Amino acid sequence: MREIDILSFGETMAMFVAEQSGELAQVSHFEKRIAGADSNVAIGLARLGFNVAWLSRVGDDSLGRFVIDSLQREGVDCRHVAVDPAYPTGFQLKSRELDGRDPCVEYFRRGSAASHLSVADVSPILLSARHLHATGIPAALSLSARELSSHLMTAMREAGRSVSFDPNLRPSLWSNQAQMISEINRLAVLAHWVMPGLTEGALLTGYEDPEDMAAFYLDQGVEAVVIKLGAKGAYYRTQMDQGFVAGVPVINVVDTVGAGDGFAVGVISALLENQGFTQAVARGNWIGSRAVQNRGDMEGLPLRAQLLAAEPADEPRRRPA
Repeated sequence: MREIDILSFGETMAMFVAEQSGELAQVSHFEKRIAGADSNVAIGLARLGFNVAWLSRVGDDSLGRFVIDSLQREGVDCRHVAVDPAYPTGFQLKSRELDGRDPCVEYFRRGSAASHLSVADVSPILLSARHLHATGIPAALSLSARELSSHLMTAMREAGRSVSFDPNLRPSLWSNQAQMISEINRLAVLAHWVMPGLTEGALLTGYEDPEDMAAFYLDQGVEAVVIKLGAKGAYYRTQMDQGFVAGVPVINVVDTVGAGDGFAVGVISALLENQGFTQAVARGNWIGSRAVQNRGDMEGLPLRAQLLAAEPADEPRRRPA
């Protein structure tokens, strides 16, 4: 059996994207897709040739079957996705914007199958993965999913595996802001690489300057922090180095959702290929720029051939086995 390169986990929802612009209440036609920050990253890494195992739960319903079929078509290993007969698959409605603005998204996920994820869902084989990617979203779904997040991040780090973490704050899923900040930071310091956005970093750390945000986590044992600065690019800092990498100019922004997930795909893939942080952040910026030029959360994520065509040929790479 092929080695698991990356383990990712969380909730994949069905997504109904408006075919027309305007208020969702007035839209008559929608296109069915899938959505989920964690699974966007899983898909992006699978497209680059990594063997990605996905841990989740879906309902025993048509939307659950649609989710699994869609992920499997992308090459994501879904053998560890449980089909739950008691709870439904979550879904969301997404508006269509014509001027590059953030779309309106309405979620229907409370009590979903994925919110019942727990430590009991973990098969020992999953802990053999080379790398774990986690976000703050599962921790916001329920107490059992929060315990799962902590368990996986702790177990993988203790086993000597690398762990990345994107806060992906979802304030509406938390009881209050103080709880969100406390729980997200508790998870963040279990990771090796932490990747907040600028606004997220300010909220989580209380600092406005990216250098101070990075120091907040570095002082608690994190090895590297990458602060996403939107169209401007990103700032990174490790215990030994720091730098700013300018963003890739985009003339026509179509859909901003998924840009951060694309950025994570770039950073994680490059670091797992033994590239340095400057190269990793540059790749993240490039994939993020592709994401915003396409309608959909993960449609712009590149295939390996597209990535190789875009990057300098002399960059050191360790391709997935």
